[in-house]
Order: sequence, then structure tokens, then C-alpha cells
Amino acid sequence: MIRVLKYPGKRAEIFLRRIFLRVEEFPKNLVRAVEKIGRDVLKEGDQALIKYTEQFDGVTLNVEEFRVSAEEIEKAFLQVDRPLIEAIKIAEQRIRAFHERALQQSWFFSDDFGSLLGQLITPVESAGLYIPGGKGGETPLISTVLMTAIPAKIAGVKRVVVVSPPRRDKTLHPGLLIACHIAGVDEIYRVGGPWSIFALAYGTQTISPVELICGPGNIYVTLAKKIVSERVGIDLIAGPSEVLIIADSKADSEFIVWDLFAQAEHDPMSLSLLISPSRALISRVKDLISKALTETERADIIEEALRKRGALIEVDSLETAFELANRIAPEHLEILVENPEAWLPYVKNAGAVFLGSFTPEAIGDYLAGPNHVLPTMGFARFMSGLSVDRFIKKVNFIRFSPEGLKRLGDAVVTLALNENLPAHAEAVKVRLRKMSKGG
Repeated sequence: MIRVLKYPGKRAEIFLRRIFLRVEEFPKNLVRAVEKIGRDVLKEGDQALIKYTEQFDGVTLNVEEFRVSAEEIEKAFLQVDRPLIEAIKIAEQRIRAFHERALQQSWFFSDDFGSLLGQLITPVESAGLYIPGGKGGETPLISTVLMTAIPAKIAGVKRVVVVSPPRRDKTLHPGLLIACHIAGVDEIYRVGGPWSIFALAYGTQTISPVELICGPGNIYVTLAKKIVSERVGIDLIAGPSEVLIIADSKADSEFIVWDLFAQAEHDPMSLSLLISPSRALISRVKDLISKALTETERADIIEEALRKRGALIEVDSLETAFELANRIAPEHLEILVENPEAWLPYVKNAGAVFLGSFTPEAIGDYLAGPNHVLPTMGFARFMSGLSVDRFIKKVNFIRFSPEGLKRLGDAVVTLALNENLPAHAEAVKVRLRKMSKGG
């Protein structure tokens, strides 16, 4: 059911070659369908949102029902159990504490000629956050509200907008509304699917456009984000969830099995890998998988994911395990070995790293503090997870001194003339001439 491979070896190398090149392709018919939705939203505005919400979500809304009211948010606090509210508050505090440490400040310095150079750190004015609703809007990713809205607000974004698919009764899950309130979201709309992404990018009569769109979604939502990325900023193009576990012979096989399952249950295309130099550990994990599948509700999804993209890979050493991990560049990397901190310098490419037996990836999904919006498909080779950095802009500024222009102007003229840009050169030369005449 899950493949067991030995690396190096032909079967392992064939499988890994496919994993190294796992960038997801969008089917052409799907691209055409989503592009049509985008054109309709651009042309029809709110009416397109009404049409597609009814067609795909089975919910008939009028324009006045798009935006969630303050009264609905107040009522939400009376509709959920106390433990959920407390869990949201704990997660909010920890996520906020982590991201506040990453907030950058504007800076400047003077060079040897008295010129002023620096960088302004400014937030984007508005950000739209897509929150998946789960089946029928009944199981929204409440944690994603916190992971996206909190760094946006810490960065100083003035207008933070949430969109999410409505439930059959036209409401949004009260837990989602509570999370939005605690995180400081400014506007909430009961609109989901790719049409909500186009609404955030293009604007409609009811929803004003934003400058940046963040948050995970299905392949339709992801494709819509890719399409609008030519017009607005996005966080990243995300593929199926991924976990890669590096473990030694002393790792707990039961921990490993459930950590593999935790990713596999997301999607039949999820990537769940164990790499270890211990043949005995791999054998124990393989035996436990069959038993554990009888104990979980999402066994059909997990089993399909493990069959399609799961593997237990035996290697000759931990060093080899880390070499493979860096080539795979997983979304989540768990290091279940003795003294895991000592191996941290070996990590070059990963969305997030989880050290030690008592740091399951699930803790990072909810309330450890770091963000759970992370690069997949090997993009961790050149991308970072979502943070306050994504919600800010860095604007360089320069105030050159007369002395600086005198000393460096000739070099600018030389470079400009060598690039055949004479007006660039003259813009400097005219100033140098005036200074030489005392102007």
C-alpha cells in the first residue's frame, strides 16, 4: 500500500525523480473555465458572484447579504463552546508574539560624502484573505484566519478583508467569525470559490479591490490566484500538503505513522515521506500503518495519498537523508533524531522545520506561532512561508549631497554612455557643470 524503497536504488531513483519535479500543472479545460469566471466577474460584478454562489455553493444571496454584520459576529460568541473560543485566543496570542518579532522598521544611513540613503518600510493598504469553508462551509480553516490576518495587522495593513464560502443557511461558521473578530479583520464576505478571488482583485459594486491576496484554496481558487497575480500581489501558488520525516532508529514509530497520516488526510495528492537509515524502524512503521488505518475516519483519503505519493525510504546515513530532503524541499520537515538541533545546520530547503519527537507538524498548523501558509512543490528552494514581510513594501530613498555627486558623477556618466543612454549621462553632467560654475 505504501512503497518501501532503498536509496540508492533504481526504484527509489525513479520515484524521487518524479518528486523532485512535482510542480503541479493546471489542466487546460480547468484554466478556460476559471478564466471565464474571471471575465464574468470583471464584466458583471456582484451579479456574477450571485450567479456562481448559487450554481456551485447552492446558496441564493442578494447583494445586501454579502457582507457579514457586526450583529452576526456578536451572536457567534453565543453559538460555540467555550473551549473553542479559548483555543482561538491561545493561538492568536502565540501567533501574534511570533510575528511581532519579525516586524521590520525603516532605516537610513549617511555615506562618506554626506548623502542620505535608506529604505521606507510601508504596509500594503489592503489585503484579501481566502478562508476555505470545508464541505458545505461547515469545517472552515479557522486557524488560517489567524495565520493570515494577524501578520497583516501587525504589518499595519489598514483594510483586511476575509472571503469564505457560505453554508446552506447563508451563514458563515461562528468559529470563523470569532477568529476574524479576535484577529482584527475589517470586512467579512460570505462569498467563496474562484469568483471571490476575482472580486478581491477586480472589485465589484459591493467588494472593493485589494492589493494583496493570501490564503489557501482548492485547485480552482489557486488557479484564480495565479491568473490575478498579474494585477495584484499573492502569497504563493500552493500545491498539495507535504511532510518529510527524517528519523533514526530510536524514533517512535507510532508518532511517525500519525504524522504521515496528518498530511495524507488533507488530499489524495498529499506527499508523505519517511527517510531513515534504520531498516528496523521502517519495518515497524510499515506494519503500524495498516493497523492505524482502521482507527481513523479519513482512511480512504489517507490510503490513496500513501499509495500515490507516500514512501518509506531507507538510506545509508542521516547525512544522505538530509541531502535528499534538501533536494525535495518539503513544505514540512520533521527531524525525529537524537539531538535534533545539531542537525539543523544541515537543513537548506524547507518551508518549516519541526525538531524532536514532541513537535508534531500539527502543532505548527495551529498555535506554535510560526505561520502555516508555506511553500510546497519544492518552492522552499527559493521561497519563504507567509509572514509580516509579505504585507509590507520596501521603498528605497536617496538624497545625494553635492559632494557625493562631484565625487561619483563621472562614474555615472561613464556607465550611462557605455549603455548608450546619453540623456542619463547629461542629467548628471548638467549638474556637474552648474556646480563647477558655482550655480
